[in-house]
Amino acid sequence: MLENLPCLPLFQDLDPTQIELLKPLFDRFNCPAEVVILEQGTPATYLYLIVKGEVAIRYKPYDGPPITLTRLRDGDIFGWSAVVGSPQYTSSIVSETEIEAVRVRGNDLLKLLKDSPATGEIVMDRLARVVSFRWKNAHAEIQSLLNSTQKS
Repeated sequence: MLENLPCLPLFQDLDPTQIELLKPLFDRFNCPAEVVILEQGTPATYLYLIVKGEVAIRYKPYDGPPITLTRLRDGDIFGWSAVVGSPQYTSSIVSETEIEAVRVRGNDLLKLLKDSPATGEIVMDRLARVVSFRWKNAHAEIQSLLNSTQKS
């Protein structure tokens, strides 16, 4: 499965040397459907890249039931709290199908940034673009869902 790294959007167009730097940092991760992979509020350790499957991102407001924000599929990333400085995951991730993924400890990816700045900067820049786009969408989705439940 680690041979799939160059095909994942986060790593496309990296040269073979850069891919070889990244491969040892990643582990395979598989799980069946209907498993809570990450629990909102638990320590943020891993960043996951979906090779195959679908997960739901669920957010639980302190005063209401969990809300499914979106679903992620092949090539998508979750668990980014592990690399953006959040000590805990900000939402839960539940597998909706069998999942094949690779994961990396956030600390290992941050160490790569220090040890191999050129490669680390490319990966972190791409990750930042994915995170900022998803945060904007998640924020809008949460606001919309909260507004609709308040009107009911």
